[in-house]
Parts: sequence; structure tokens; C-alpha cells
Amino acid sequence: MLLQKLHHVCIQTGRYRESLGFYRDMLGFTVLKETPDFHDREYNTWLQNGSFLIELQTVKAGRELSAWSPRQSGPVHLCFLVDDVREALAELKKKGYRDFKTRDGAELYRVEGGYLFKVKAPEGTEIEIRDYPGV
Repeated sequence: MLLQKLHHVCIQTGRYRESLGFYRDMLGFTVLKETPDFHDREYNTWLQNGSFLIELQTVKAGRELSAWSPRQSGPVHLCFLVDDVREALAELKKKGYRDFKTRDGAELYRVEGGYLFKVKAPEGTEIEIRDYPGV
């Protein structure tokens, strides 16, 4: 089986308005479709930035979400490539974002030949921003 491309990532949140605002206002995603009352969920929303899609959804009625943990199995973070990581960091700061993950006290740090920074979305998703592929 040949997979053509990653179509979307689905992110479930207990903080819908905060998560929607983060992806839209901080990371520049556009709302393609917001569907209230979707299959026992308060919202199911499609967001797009370039060719990348996020399906942002609330938990089904009557269920609770577990908090994010770096010790969980499965995906631990999302990584987005940008043209200039320093410019992206400055842009987020200008927009008022302040919850950066630091390494040795630095928001921007070197890893395997390049620089990156990490942020936390309101629902707990860890997002890495870098300007080099670094494989």
C-alpha cells in the first residue's frame, strides 16, 4: 500500500474555544467548516493551513478526556516546518503567546543541526516549529 500524503490530524479538546483560537489566531489556520451538535459532540471543526488539515472536535457528551502526557503511547507532538524559525517565534510573541517549552532556559534551541521551539496548545498538544527537516 502506497500512502499518498497525510490528510489530517484529529485533535480532541475539552477547551474548544481556546483551542480554536490558538490554531486560528496563533498558527494561522482558517476555519473551513464548523459543525455544532455533531454525533454527540458539541463541535466538530475543520481547520486548514496550507495543505495541512486539523479536525478539531469536542469530547462526546457524557465522556471525560485524560490529560496529555509525554509518557503516553502514540503521537507525542506535531511538527510544522517554517521558512524562518526565529521569525515564527517572534511572530507568536508579537501575537501574545507566552507558553513556550524551554530547554536549559532557552525558548529556541539547537537540535541535530538546526533550531526549533515548542509550544503547548490549550488542549495540551505539543507543537514543534522548526525550519529544517532534521531527519
